[in-house]
Amino acid sequence: MVRFLPIAAAALAATVSGFTSPAPMASRMQSIATAGTSSSLQFSPLSEDKSSSTQLNEMMTQIELPEKLYFEKEKEIPKVLGGLQIGLRKLVVITGASSGLGLNCAKALADTNRYFVVMACRDVEKGKKEAKRMGLPDGSYTVMKLELGNLQSVRDFVANLKAFKSARPLNHLICNAAVYKPKDPNPAWTDDGFEMSMGVNHLGHFLLVNLLLDDMKRAKGARCCIVGSITGNTNTVGGGLVYPQADLGNLSGLEAGGRKPVEMADGKPFFGAKAYKDSKVCNMMTVSELHRRYHDSTGITFSSMYPGCIAETALFREKRPWFRKAFPWFMKYVTGGYVGEREAGERLAQVIDDEQCDKSGVYWSWNGGAQTVGRWDESGKPTGAGGSGGEIFENTQSDAVRDLPTAKKVWDLSKAAVGLTDKEMAKGMKP
Repeated sequence: MVRFLPIAAAALAATVSGFTSPAPMASRMQSIATAGTSSSLQFSPLSEDKSSSTQLNEMMTQIELPEKLYFEKEKEIPKVLGGLQIGLRKLVVITGASSGLGLNCAKALADTNRYFVVMACRDVEKGKKEAKRMGLPDGSYTVMKLELGNLQSVRDFVANLKAFKSARPLNHLICNAAVYKPKDPNPAWTDDGFEMSMGVNHLGHFLLVNLLLDDMKRAKGARCCIVGSITGNTNTVGGGLVYPQADLGNLSGLEAGGRKPVEMADGKPFFGAKAYKDSKVCNMMTVSELHRRYHDSTGITFSSMYPGCIAETALFREKRPWFRKAFPWFMKYVTGGYVGEREAGERLAQVIDDEQCDKSGVYWSWNGGAQTVGRWDESGKPTGAGGSGGEIFENTQSDAVRDLPTAKKVWDLSKAAVGLTDKEMAKGMKP
């Protein structure tokens, strides 16, 4: 996996404007150029007598750099004396808190003045900027570095969090961060060699949760929520009727170690939309296994939830422009599954804060849970599709998600993939 520097990408755009290049590559170049880095790069002018395709190949060679998501030298200096900032409030960690669902959840919890929020973000400066823009109260949060695409970064985050909070336990953990790459024809890879969707959405969070369980079990009423999705549940419209369906198969990919060149958990060739759905199945299975293995011995409440279709979230940034414009309208007025970022964030916060959500092993949903297309009621709004409004309820996951033998296998293979040792795991686990 490589990153294209902004200046080089701009030069490439100018070069290829005179000839036709494959649409997927042009689209990918535009997307990656936007992400960019601040590094500098020198390259020599191209010869004018070379063919267009040769020019493209040469420039690709010059502007491609090996990419790492996280470097040891980027490790944050641990923040200390966090206990003074936290005070009597409960301590909650939210991954992916610099945008969308995570950011709005952070805002909802911080505004209660009952929580101190640790915003776990891959881009610390962006997290700080977004917290200010959203108006999180001063003294209600801190932003800490977490790159879920690098297992060492996960371990560094845990060490820094423990240094920050000192002896007090972590009350709540929200695993929200996710990547979605439906357009990519080829897989991107984490620093550890896992396909990006599975590596970030599932494996990074799997390691994070397990490294924090021993600490969380010291807190009274601790809760851990891993955000799920209807796309991973085949008993819903979005998961059962929208191609492709999530399917872990016999887990031959994870069984082979899950690292490059393995592209999918089922061992098959890469399919971006399915990779995301498969990772969400693993998320929800992880919650079920955490509940089964640890709830009785730790008292921690483990849950998953579907916040509704946040059609304008940055999760869809990889989609084509026409889709990003039409999708919110379609979900709002046709299917009834639409929910705004603010309401979705409040829903996620409710799973952590509401007394009725202290039941472990539950998959929470609102307004019908998206198992049907919305029906228009007297209010003039579609109901029953998981969209805006409605009350929280315990939803039912698909048979595939509730498959205990597969869930156990996902747990064991994930543990091996991330290098989690028995010594690092919380005591009192059921087999």
